[in-house]
Amino acid sequence: MTQRLRFHWFLPTNGGDGRQVVGGGHGVSAGASGRPASVPYLGQIARSAEQLGFEAALTPAGAWCEDAWISTAMLSGLTERLQFLVAFRPGLISPFLAAQMAGTFQNLSGGRLLLNVVTGGESHEQRMFGDFLDKDGRYERCGEFLDIVTRLWRGEAVTYRGRHLQVEDAVLNQLPDPIPEIYFGGSSAPALEVAARHADVYLTWGEPPAAVGEKIERVRKLAATHGRELRFGVRLHSIARDTAAAAWAEAARLLDGISAEQITKVQDGLRRSEAEGQHRMLALNEGTKDGLEIHPNLWAGIGLVRGGAGTALVGSYAEVADLIEQYAAVGIEEFILSGYPHLEEAYWFGEGVLPELARRGRWNHPAPVVTRASVPFGQTAAL
Repeated sequence: MTQRLRFHWFLPTNGGDGRQVVGGGHGVSAGASGRPASVPYLGQIARSAEQLGFEAALTPAGAWCEDAWISTAMLSGLTERLQFLVAFRPGLISPFLAAQMAGTFQNLSGGRLLLNVVTGGESHEQRMFGDFLDKDGRYERCGEFLDIVTRLWRGEAVTYRGRHLQVEDAVLNQLPDPIPEIYFGGSSAPALEVAARHADVYLTWGEPPAAVGEKIERVRKLAATHGRELRFGVRLHSIARDTAAAAWAEAARLLDGISAEQITKVQDGLRRSEAEGQHRMLALNEGTKDGLEIHPNLWAGIGLVRGGAGTALVGSYAEVADLIEQYAAVGIEEFILSGYPHLEEAYWFGEGVLPELARRGRWNHPAPVVTRASVPFGQTAAL
């Protein structure tokens, strides 16, 4: 049976949106954008993503963007079906309060919360929030945090005394229905261990399919030692067009808008990152505008000035669909996508690639619109 793939979009609360790459992330300040991250504009993206057939929208977390909880709570009333994949950093608030907040969001939104748990890869940024643990300590605390929160969501009375976190006689009165799924990423050994024990979906950034497949196998084996099975997702950008030439022309236009000074500044900042995944992204572009097609139809130009996900699917609808199927072949089931500008690129992908995948039996709209038959021309209705 052909595997059905799931697709999600992205809400650009990190400095807004525009017709050029909006830089920033991982401790690097966001670049200027032409479209501020306002409720009307973000709502326009969310509604469009929902109509096109995307199932959820990732909302980032960090000092460089608007707060994900508040942003998505304000947007949830503007949509009907779209889920919100809220990036969340454990340890900045108590586990009980986090469990309560998630339960409230889940119950008041009609079950539309997913959680992207992000430990925080940059110590200097974490210290802005009052968090002075090192990277290994953050992952250790994250595991304790998820132990507590998931038990609370199941309705258990929890007394817990860990190295970093403690609760006593904690009981969550309003349980989330359903329990939010946990999405988790990270390439270091501590990250993979936390993912194996707690994640429902393990996320990776868009390295070439073979490298992604190797990472998936490592996580799958770790999860098996805990008696668990995970799903797998990938975070990518998208530049899909009617023809390959048009798609690569758009990639070239974005590249032309990135100056050498921007590349130097951002790359210097990103090289200080503690995140292993970020260093893997930097290795794909090598800080230069040359040789950025690192795999057929996979382009590393975004990562020159943007932290985090730095690669894009580039090509005709059929070529992009082919590459998506390559990722599916190594175990990827979910795709979290974005593009510049996010509103227009959602339509390029949603009206071009998704129908192509539907024809291949890889995708179907989660809430297809039922169309009414029109009255044939010249036919009059009976009175």
